[in-house]
Amino acid sequence: MRLLLTSGGVKNKSINDALVDLLGKPIAESNALCIPTASYGHPWVKPQGTWRFISGNSPAPMCDLGWNSLGMLELTALPSIGAERWVPWVKETDALLVNGGDALYLCHWLRESGLADLMPSLDNLVWVGLSAGSMVMTPRIGEEFIAMKPPLTGEDRGLGVVDFSIFPHLDHPMLPSNTMAAAEAWASRLGVPAYVMDDDSAIKVVDGAVEVVSEGKWRFLGR
Repeated sequence: MRLLLTSGGVKNKSINDALVDLLGKPIAESNALCIPTASYGHPWVKPQGTWRFISGNSPAPMCDLGWNSLGMLELTALPSIGAERWVPWVKETDALLVNGGDALYLCHWLRESGLADLMPSLDNLVWVGLSAGSMVMTPRIGEEFIAMKPPLTGEDRGLGVVDFSIFPHLDHPMLPSNTMAAAEAWASRLGVPAYVMDDDSAIKVVDGAVEVVSEGKWRFLGR
C-alpha cells in the first residue's frame, strides 16, 4: 500500500501531483472509495460535516478531485455484510479516501471490520488520509488528539504502518492551540519520530521511503 498522509486534504498542486504519481495515472482515470467513519467518533463533527466530506463540499479536497468513479465504504457496516461482499470492492479500487475525525475510533473500526488485516495484501492501493485518516497509520496518536478512547485498549496506539507520528493542522486559524511549541511538547512524550505539518503539507510513503510534499510549513522532530 502506498500512502499520502495529509493534514488538510489535497490542498495544492504539489500534493495533487504526489497523488497522481502514487496512482500512476490521472485522477480522472482512477476509482476511489471514501471512508467517512472517523467523523462519527469526534465530538466536534456533526452529520453535516460527514455529508460535506462524502459529497465533495468539504474545505479539505478529497472526494471532489474528479475521480472516474467514487463510492463509500462505511467500516461500521462491514462486519454485518461479510467479507465476500466488500473485499472485492477494496481490491478493485485505486484509492481509499479516509476522512478525519477521531483517529482511535477509526483505528478500532479498521480492526473490527477486517480492513486492517487486509492492508498488507493491497500493494497497488493508495491510501489518502485526511488528518485522523493519516494519524491512524502511525504508532502513537498522543493524548492531545484523543476524543474517544477505543473500547478495547484505552491506549493511544495507531496501526503502526509507519514508524513516525503526525501533528496536523499547524497554525490553523480555528485551532489556536496547534502551535509549534505545543507540537514540541506533544512529540517529547511519544518516544517516536514525528512530523509537524500544516494543511498545505503532506507525507508520501512508498515502500518505506518517506517524502514530505509541502507548499507550507512542516518540521521533523526526530528521536
